[in-house]
Amino acid sequence: MKLQTTIPFKPERNQIDYSSKVLLLGSCFAENIGAKLNYFKFQNTLNPFGILFHPIAIERGITRALNEVHYTEEDVFFENERWHCFEAHSQLSSASEETLLEQLNAALHTLKQSLEAASHIVLTFGTAWVYRFIETDAIVANCHKVPQRKFLKELLTPSQIEESILAIEALVRDVNPNVNFIYTVSPVRHIKDGIVENSRSKAHLLAGVHQAVAPRKHNYYFPSFEIQMDELRDYRFYEEDLLHPTNTAITIIWEHFKTVWISSETLQLQKEIDFIQKGLQHRSFNPDSLAHKEFELKLKEKITVVESLILNCKFS
Repeated sequence: MKLQTTIPFKPERNQIDYSSKVLLLGSCFAENIGAKLNYFKFQNTLNPFGILFHPIAIERGITRALNEVHYTEEDVFFENERWHCFEAHSQLSSASEETLLEQLNAALHTLKQSLEAASHIVLTFGTAWVYRFIETDAIVANCHKVPQRKFLKELLTPSQIEESILAIEALVRDVNPNVNFIYTVSPVRHIKDGIVENSRSKAHLLAGVHQAVAPRKHNYYFPSFEIQMDELRDYRFYEEDLLHPTNTAITIIWEHFKTVWISSETLQLQKEIDFIQKGLQHRSFNPDSLAHKEFELKLKEKITVVESLILNCKFS
């Protein structure tokens, strides 16, 4: 008896290895995949401007970065005792205007460098709902708890999403023609918009992405949304808020992502890194014991070997 719908996967060409440089932009699910890449020490840059939920926000950040349009006092505002920017997540917000501008322009520099050097760019879209700031008529990346009456709420159409994706690709390929784009739709449910509204949003994202994706153009779709909705259609795979995938669900999705996008030649090195990571997390009951000191010494030796192997992969 079959008790689970499974999605077939096969490896793609141009897979990620230790010489690859991966840029991840988008919703909090991008952070989940980025954390896995970071754990296994793949070269990656994750959300320099913090979590960005929709394609328009990502497109605007990429446009500004590649055109080197630096942030100035006109791009920030003071609200609730902190300085914010409508183009960045609140994690960059600061009590100091100067600090915020420094962080924004540093993120801009990081993003530009990453766009130019990336072998793979992973874009994860969370919602098609956007907020337009009435005063400037601009769609924002984050409202920063500014009163809702100052915004108009809109639902991006599939065509608008496709246009944004194509604009992103045109901008990036002008400076990095051989980059691979990987698109995903976040399985995180945005029910603050409403249950039906969340479904509409995800449907628009899926339609827009699939209108733009064509593997012959080195852009691809990875079905993280479908894995969560179909293979893992049980609330035991959600956190207590019933919105975010559990660590188990994220690991399952990551294993599928590895099948498709991570080179099998890296598997042994990943096992070695996993052993080291678990060793580093280990807390001894007797840290002064001879056995523990011997364990630490062997771990340091293994770290030296693995670091050398990774460096050889990067520059081979």
